[in-house]
Amino acid sequence: MISALRRRPVAAGAVLAVAVLGLPGSAAAQSTDATPSAQAAGQSPGAGKQQNDEQRNDEQQNDKQHGPGKKKPGKKKPGKKTDPGEILGSEPSSFQYTPGVPTPTKAWKITYRSTSADGKPNAVSGTVIVPDDGRTTPRPLITYAVGTVGLGDKCAPSAGFPGGTTAEAPLVNAALVRGYAVVVTDYEGLGTPGDHTYMVAKAQATAVLDAARAAQRHPEAAKYGVAKEAPVGIMGYSQGGGASAKAAEMAATYAPELKVKGTASGGVPADLAKVADSLEGGDSAGYLLMSAVGQDAANPALKLDKYLNDEGRKLVDVVRNECVGTVLEAGRGKTIEDVTTSNPLDQPDWQQAIADQFIGAERPSAPTFLYHGDADETIPYAVGQKLRADWCAKGHAVQWTSFAGQSHVGTAIQGNGPALEWLGQRFADQPTTGNCGT
Repeated sequence: MISALRRRPVAAGAVLAVAVLGLPGSAAAQSTDATPSAQAAGQSPGAGKQQNDEQRNDEQQNDKQHGPGKKKPGKKKPGKKTDPGEILGSEPSSFQYTPGVPTPTKAWKITYRSTSADGKPNAVSGTVIVPDDGRTTPRPLITYAVGTVGLGDKCAPSAGFPGGTTAEAPLVNAALVRGYAVVVTDYEGLGTPGDHTYMVAKAQATAVLDAARAAQRHPEAAKYGVAKEAPVGIMGYSQGGGASAKAAEMAATYAPELKVKGTASGGVPADLAKVADSLEGGDSAGYLLMSAVGQDAANPALKLDKYLNDEGRKLVDVVRNECVGTVLEAGRGKTIEDVTTSNPLDQPDWQQAIADQFIGAERPSAPTFLYHGDADETIPYAVGQKLRADWCAKGHAVQWTSFAGQSHVGTAIQGNGPALEWLGQRFADQPTTGNCGT
């Protein structure tokens, strides 16, 4: 069955789908294209928010029957009294890397216990995918962090996998054809109740690490070689580059039992302040509002709403409910001044919140592969260079690869193969010292 997987046309699909990594000019990144993915998963476009309302109604009805705060017999509140990585729910799913092209894989949509940025238990959804190739012995597992898809529940990777509309599915497929198992987190609040904590480094990193824990505890995936003794790789680009890089820094202390062999991170937004300076007023200014909503979701004391003017409130409503293409179109050319009555970034609490997302202050415990395009128009090339320098200064083994003349999307495409090749070498326990001295 591996040979059948390898015959799938990965490269062409990658060019098409990676072009929708949440960047301007990408029609498939619009919410109108995200809607079929929700329908393919058996949901309507607003299903996630509707489910939240239904959950609240169920809780109110339960209070009437059993008393306030008491649960029905046998019910367990998600995210409570469980360990990080414990599976809270699982259902069969499927994986297509492009619409109408089934793959020889098995997939399950899961909900698992994780940890929010402030250390509280939460519930996060994701997808476990394994090659259906007859292998039952332990195989490497990649915990994969996607780039920006949006904050609406309909945009979650798990919603698009069954219909082949998740943007980075071809990149995930490239790992599957190598015989690796893959688990893809939806991140906190993306497909589960509450706002997605977009660009909140710790929340994204714990979701990535706990996804690996959950995959290794999945009884059905275990039949296909997903095992606790197997090597683990962490991988991601753009938003996923930040999530994977922070996970690399946290792995040894947060999830020491995982046998992390290496992390491959591309286009890493390691310094949000510098990224914000480069995006404000441009074609990708919508990312700033997305990040503001994400920070506010993680720390409601920031009180984003009190800074917004009428235009800002309208845009924030779009941000919370739509996918990235629609958000970027709505926010194109906007400055902070256009959407606020006063700039929150002038305030100490907001400055601290942004500073807390910095990546590079801690040394990862396993080698890292960093890659960045020197013509990246979304995440400044200098931000990637600085992360490399910060980790190298700590004596860390960093393999740095620069892609000459490549844009943000171009590097996502060009870097995926080398990143997987590098991870394969780590899975094979080949030594690496990185190239910090060059």
